[in-house]
Amino acid sequence: MAKSFTPRISKRERKTITVDEKLYKNSDNKLLDGARLAEIKLKEIVVKEQVRTKFNDASIKELAANIQANGLIQPLVIHLCKGKYTLICGERRFRAMSHINMQEAPCFVIENKSEQELMAIQFSENSSREELHYIDKADGIYNYQKATRASERRIVEALGICKSEVHRSILIAKMSDGIKEAAKNHDIEKYVLLEFDALAESAIKKKIERQILIGEVTKRSDLKRLIKTEGVVSKGKRTPSSPLIPSGLTANAFIKAMQQKSRSMKLDPEMKELLGTLIQETAEMVDGK
Repeated sequence: MAKSFTPRISKRERKTITVDEKLYKNSDNKLLDGARLAEIKLKEIVVKEQVRTKFNDASIKELAANIQANGLIQPLVIHLCKGKYTLICGERRFRAMSHINMQEAPCFVIENKSEQELMAIQFSENSSREELHYIDKADGIYNYQKATRASERRIVEALGICKSEVHRSILIAKMSDGIKEAAKNHDIEKYVLLEFDALAESAIKKKIERQILIGEVTKRSDLKRLIKTEGVVSKGKRTPSSPLIPSGLTANAFIKAMQQKSRSMKLDPEMKELLGTLIQETAEMVDGK
């Protein structure tokens, strides 16, 4: 028997899409469990500092035009506390609606959430979007760690991110504001920052930093070439007189040998976790060559 389909509707004929609260409650979004859907006036919503810090004006205008034509498909997420609504997720949508002077919007209203739970909700919603810069993501993870005093393992469980990503993000978040701002302005690859941070302090590192700040070093290949030319070494290391990897072993074989050796070593859980992270990062760097 042939299937029947709903006729296609042109954009001009489309109306604002509303979300069935029953369907929402049956979803697997546990972070928003217990939220209610309501129309809230935009002027009643307080916007505090969000995970995202970089907004593109052109994309905001494009989103505003889309909302004006099709309505708001995904509601905002707001928290009700002491009679006040605070925006948790959806600042781009909020800005776009303000741009076209919308008066109210559908919102998921949540209540009785701790600061830690709100940060987890905010991070989860924002990090799922491609537009979120890795610097903002790193700052979000680090802010969560500072607010909750959680270990990296706890952050993995709370935010659903792999252990190596949490570790790298915290390293990036601790870098200077100048470096992080340059990464956004010049579209600098994440591994440029990580490998730069691992360099031993020296006059040459300062020189490289200046080049990063003005956008002359944006790719990992740029940094590697500069490091090779200048002869910089990593923190706490000296130029080796013999190969780092034993003769006859490939990099991948060496990593596997290290993994097997680490399993037999008697280490406390925290040390095992740190060693595992270092091995994982080494493997990723080898694969990225």
